[in-house]
Amino acid sequence: MSEKKFSFEIESELSGALGRIGTIHTPHGDIRTPAFVTVGTKATVKALSPEQVIWTGAQVVLANTYHLYLEPGDELVKNLGGLGKMMHWDGPTMTDSGGFQVFSLGAGLNRKGGKVAKHEELLLPESHGRDENENEEIKPSRAIIDPDGVTFRSYSDGSAHYFTPEKSIDIQHNLGADIIFAFDECTSPHESRHYQTEALDRTHRWAQRSLDHHKKFGGKSSQGNEQAIFGIVQGGREESLRKESAKIIGEMRCKNSDDEKNSGFDGFGIGGSFEKEDMNKAVKWVNEILPREKPRHLLGIGEPDDLFMAVENGCDLFDCVSPTRVGRNGNVYTQFGRVNITGQKYRDDSAPIDEGCRCYTCTNFSRAYVAHLFRANEMLAGTLASIHNLYFIIHMVDKMRETMASGNFENYKNDFLKKYYGN
Repeated sequence: MSEKKFSFEIESELSGALGRIGTIHTPHGDIRTPAFVTVGTKATVKALSPEQVIWTGAQVVLANTYHLYLEPGDELVKNLGGLGKMMHWDGPTMTDSGGFQVFSLGAGLNRKGGKVAKHEELLLPESHGRDENENEEIKPSRAIIDPDGVTFRSYSDGSAHYFTPEKSIDIQHNLGADIIFAFDECTSPHESRHYQTEALDRTHRWAQRSLDHHKKFGGKSSQGNEQAIFGIVQGGREESLRKESAKIIGEMRCKNSDDEKNSGFDGFGIGGSFEKEDMNKAVKWVNEILPREKPRHLLGIGEPDDLFMAVENGCDLFDCVSPTRVGRNGNVYTQFGRVNITGQKYRDDSAPIDEGCRCYTCTNFSRAYVAHLFRANEMLAGTLASIHNLYFIIHMVDKMRETMASGNFENYKNDFLKKYYGN
C-alpha cells in the first residue's frame, strides 16, 4: 500500500492572468502543471504501448469509467490490481465519473446535434430497432434520468444498467485511479435555461452524494491507495449558473466528516459541452471563484488555441481524445497547422512530419513513409501519427509552462498561434 498523499502546490503565477505553474503530487508520481492528460479510454491509449506513451512525454493517463464498467468490468480490474497495474502504466492515472458517456453514448448515441437529449425525450426502448431511412440497426441506447441516477442501455449489447453517484464512486474505487470525479450530468449548450437549472441541481445533489460516499470509505481505492476526488462544475453557457455551480462545488463539504480542512473536494473539473465563443468566458467565470489552492481540470478540450486560453485562465489539466483520434485518420499536427498526411503532395516528401520535432516518428521516418503506411492500410500508420500528435500537444503545453516561468508566455502564445492558424 502506498503511503504517498495527494497534494497540489503552486510554484508561480502568470502576471495579469489566472494562469499558474504547479505540481500535483499523487501516490504514483508527480504531475507538473499545466499538463495535457493523455486519454486511454479502455485502459489503453489506442495503437500505443505504455512505453510508446512514455516516449510522447505523457505524465498522466485518463481512462473511462463507463467503458471499463461495461468491459472488462470494474471487479476484474480490481482483481488485476487496479487500472495502472492492469495496463502496465506506473505513473499517475485518472478516471472520469461515467456521467458524460451515460448521456452522450446513451441518450445521444442515435441523434445528430446536441450531446444530450432533452428531458422529455428520454426513453428506454425494450429492444433493438432499425432506422427506416438508412435501414441500419439502431441500438437501444436512450436513458432515463431520475432524481437518484440514470438508467441506460449498453452501447454494445443493449443490456440495461443503473448508475447512481454511489455506483460511480464504487466503480472508480475498484478501478483505483489516483484522481476520480464526482458523478454529474453533462448538458448541451443548446438546452433551455429551465433544463440547465434542473440539471445543475441534480449535478450538485449528485456531487454531495459522491463526496459523502467517497469519504465514507476513507477516500481510498479498493487497492488501499489514497484517491483524490474532483467535483465537476456545470451550468452550460449561463453566467449566473456557472458562477453558482463554482461557488457550491467549491464550498461543498462531506456531511459526515469531522476533518473540516480535508472534507471538501481535492480539485475541480469544469464540465459541459461548449460553443467556441462561450468557452473563454465560462472558464474565467468559474476559475475566478473556485478555491485558488486546488487544481482545476478542463474536461474534453484539446485544440491548441483552447489550451492556451485554458492555461491563461487558470486551468492546470485538460484531456482530449483528439490527438490520437485524428492521428488514426491521417491528420497530423505541424507548427503550421494540421495537415492530412495522405495528400498527394506528401507521397514523395522525404522531410519529417514537422521540421524540428524530436518525437520518435519525426526522428526516424519521413512524411512519404507515413503516407505510404496509411495508403497501404498498415496498422503502424496510426501508431506513428498518434505518437507524433501526442508529443506535439504535450510539448506545446510543456513549453507554456517553461515560458510562464521565464516571463515569455505572451510572446510564445502569439508566435505559436500566428504560425498554426496562419493569421
